[in-house]
Amino acid sequence: MTKTFKRANDAYEYYHDKIIIEGKEFGDTKALFNVGFYIENPMDNTIENEEREWNLMYAKAEWKWYLSGNRNTKKLGEIYGKVPEIWKRMADVDGKVNSNYGWQWKRNDQIDYVIDLLVNQPDTRQAAITILDMKEHDTFTFDTPCTYAVQFTIVDNKLNMSVVMRSNDLWFGFCNDQYQFSKLQHYIWSKLDAGIEIGTYFHFAHNLHLYNDKI
Repeated sequence: MTKTFKRANDAYEYYHDKIIIEGKEFGDTKALFNVGFYIENPMDNTIENEEREWNLMYAKAEWKWYLSGNRNTKKLGEIYGKVPEIWKRMADVDGKVNSNYGWQWKRNDQIDYVIDLLVNQPDTRQAAITILDMKEHDTFTFDTPCTYAVQFTIVDNKLNMSVVMRSNDLWFGFCNDQYQFSKLQHYIWSKLDAGIEIGTYFHFAHNLHLYNDKI
């Protein structure tokens, strides 16, 4: 049975313990496979677990970086004041990354396309944004996007969102990614007709894991 959580922090704490107890050894991680769950209140997107020490200021900066559509880590440095090491490791020689989801969302005007579909065809099944495109695999040596796609559907006058990921590190990835995706859901919702509410966020990860140094 698919789990449902009120907020992101509840999902984080539940799967943190579940991975430690039930996760399979997989490379340098413990992992669960084909994990899907709902978050009922996507806008309740802060991680409050004290052990995690999640940084809301950084998450807000990352969202501004995504909104800019500029995939160069220098832009993140301008917004946040520094570039986190994880992005430095992933960037190419020019400082560009494939995993800047905002750059991916705006490629070929995907966001505008989705908004137009939802406004003019509220029952559309085509309001999807693709991120991981394996036709570009030659550029993925150090930086392979973790998310396949994000899809939006209006049901009962509520904008629901589904995120499908190939791989998701619970400690860093989920905590920051769910914030960015829920902000995207809010952004798309803000462009729709009055009367539409924000619905649920469904999160699916083929591989949901914790790195061994976090266990």
